[in-house]
Amino acid sequence: MVASDFTHVRGWVFDLDNTLYSPDIRLFDQIEHRMIAFVSEALGVDAAEANRLRKQYWAEYGTTLAGLMEVHGVDPGPYLHEVHDISLDDLAPDPDLRARITALPGRKIVHTNGSGPYAERVLAARGLDGVFDAIYGVEHAGFQPKPRREAFEVVFAQGGIIPLEGAIFEDDPRNLAAPHAMGMRTVHVAPTPEHAAHIHHHTDDLGAFLADLTGG
Repeated sequence: MVASDFTHVRGWVFDLDNTLYSPDIRLFDQIEHRMIAFVSEALGVDAAEANRLRKQYWAEYGTTLAGLMEVHGVDPGPYLHEVHDISLDDLAPDPDLRARITALPGRKIVHTNGSGPYAERVLAARGLDGVFDAIYGVEHAGFQPKPRREAFEVVFAQGGIIPLEGAIFEDDPRNLAAPHAMGMRTVHVAPTPEHAAHIHHHTDDLGAFLADLTGG
């Protein structure tokens, strides 16, 4: 049974976007649009070039922001405020998911490459505020983004997560490699499975997966 793989877990780490809500909502489309606009204005390039750089920096540096900071010295504060200033009207509370996360034993944290204030807004819209022991945005890791191991090490230390007693839930398979190497149980949350040695489990329904773990 899947549950037997998690009996040792006392630290639960959840990504935010496309993990704690369905990617079908396409909330991140709004963020990508605002990223392109920000890059275009900050670097003085047209939208097509801004989008190309957005994708390139995401691939090479882990996030668009990390590339902008490293290559262009962009101030992360205005960027994070601007790209996360989006509508959350399409999000709805999920009381079942709330109950299943609450039932997990031990500490529960959110770790996102977005900002902490944005994460708090999303969690509130999903009816998940107050469920987690702590919420960590990219600023809490010194702007080191996932998938860099340093980002996980900083956040886990702050959050009291012991990797050998931990599990992590992520939609981006890249962000499971370092936690796997640190000894965590890894769960890929996405519509389509990704087959890789650093992924222990896959689910397209986080709530149902957690119900299997807790018997809920």
